[in-house]
Amino acid sequence: MKRVEQNEGLPLKRGFIILSAAFVAVFFASFVIGRYSISLSDLLRILLNRFLVVLNRIFGSEISLERTWQDAAETVSMNVRMPRIIAAAVIGAALSAAGASYQGMFRNPMVSPDILGASTGAGFGAAMGILLGFGYSGIVASSFSFGLGAVFLAYAISRASKLNSTLSMVLAGIMVSSVFSAGTSFVKLVADTDNQLPAITYWLMGSLTSIRGADTAFVSVLVIVGLIPIILLRWRINLLTVSDEEARSLGINTRRLRFVVIICATLITAASVSVSGMIGWVGLVIPHFCRLMFGYDYRRLIPASILLGGAFMMVVDNLARTVTTAELPLGVLTAFVGGPVFVWLILRGDGGGVES
Repeated sequence: MKRVEQNEGLPLKRGFIILSAAFVAVFFASFVIGRYSISLSDLLRILLNRFLVVLNRIFGSEISLERTWQDAAETVSMNVRMPRIIAAAVIGAALSAAGASYQGMFRNPMVSPDILGASTGAGFGAAMGILLGFGYSGIVASSFSFGLGAVFLAYAISRASKLNSTLSMVLAGIMVSSVFSAGTSFVKLVADTDNQLPAITYWLMGSLTSIRGADTAFVSVLVIVGLIPIILLRWRINLLTVSDEEARSLGINTRRLRFVVIICATLITAASVSVSGMIGWVGLVIPHFCRLMFGYDYRRLIPASILLGGAFMMVVDNLARTVTTAELPLGVLTAFVGGPVFVWLILRGDGGGVES
């Protein structure tokens, strides 16, 4: 347990304070950044005024602020940027937490949230929805359903296998991912090249361009439902990084714990991918950075991954909508950032382990 005991004391507290402050700073800065300029003072007054409106409805009061901002600023900040910023933060936090959980569960630092086929299943579901002419809500529902279905199929296959449970789960995930990836390729082959194929291709690269308030509420609720058990059980995930015999000697039912982790990580991954498209590297790289800063103890690693993943995703989304006149896909940007960073981590030789 030597590594678990690293980074105790004031540096740890300071690190979480800095990380939390960075998350809050990026959150508010994301409202200001954009082609339509909004000052920080106007933003704070707009947010405070919305808060007072809610209080007035609850208590029947009539407290209000003098309107010193333009209506367009309020529309852009609350109706356009707010849903997108919250969605980026939630999705980044979800993918990072799922990646960290899977890496501990499989005792493999190369594991990412799509190890069991959630992303490829969701991608196939979205492609099918676009091919069949579903509306936006139908595409999201189809993507979410196939994402969950892919993981449950992989889990069912692994349970029926006579191989080691962890190995059989990984192999089943690879097989299911391959099948759904082939299915997505077939859908792209038969799709209309003028409208459907470009839409499928762009969705698969990941974007928050079409995000709406209802989508933000949908993904936020599911992610919160999935994250709560992971946060509450994060100390037990430490025990998954040791052998099953050691964990059982401490009274831990490893099969039941793995099942709960798989359910929760799959839920938040499928929910995220269903509204954002396929975004890679976040769930792979962010947990490694958190290990460098906070050590290998999952009691600290999970909260750190949530904060850093959310902040990272907001930064990437800000770049996607401001770097060029045409919005860049999120998956492209995360690959440009994640690839070199991961090479740097490999060359350093740090953060690569998951032992406790």
